[in-house]
Amino acid sequence: MRSLTMAAIAAMCIPCLSAQANEAPAVHVAQLTLGSATRMARGAIAACRKAGYQVAVTVVDRDGITQVALRDTLAPPVALRISRDKAYTSAMFDAKGTALEQTRARSPLAQAGEHLVFSGGAVPIEAGGVFYGAIGVSGTPEGRIDERCAEAGLAVLKGDLEMQP
Repeated sequence: MRSLTMAAIAAMCIPCLSAQANEAPAVHVAQLTLGSATRMARGAIAACRKAGYQVAVTVVDRDGITQVALRDTLAPPVALRISRDKAYTSAMFDAKGTALEQTRARSPLAQAGEHLVFSGGAVPIEAGGVFYGAIGVSGTPEGRIDERCAEAGLAVLKGDLEMQP
């Protein structure tokens, strides 16, 4: 009886082992190039300048790691940290900053961690069904204006990203 039980258990584990054996040994993740991230950041700064604001912009990858951070000449120094935190939060939740503003009031996540900023001013970088990261902007009088500049930065390359295989 015991050998029959062991055989049944072994038979149940075989599909698990074969699924693991067929699993690819590596994962391929889409990553923006430095040039692409820089073009997006410059596009966001240009949009804000056109509206009369000097800002800081940060582009992060899908893990929230900074790829590019730029601060316009007269943008407040604190704007650089805030733009990074906005981009990080957007990347972690794959959501626009304005969509996350409601989370601040009703979620313990608002106090959960360092670098989480539930405020307008960031957009996920997503194109062609691929998530690349996020772009965050800080330095205008309100988050919605920051976010429009971030969207302008994304628009610089969104068409090219959507054409990627």
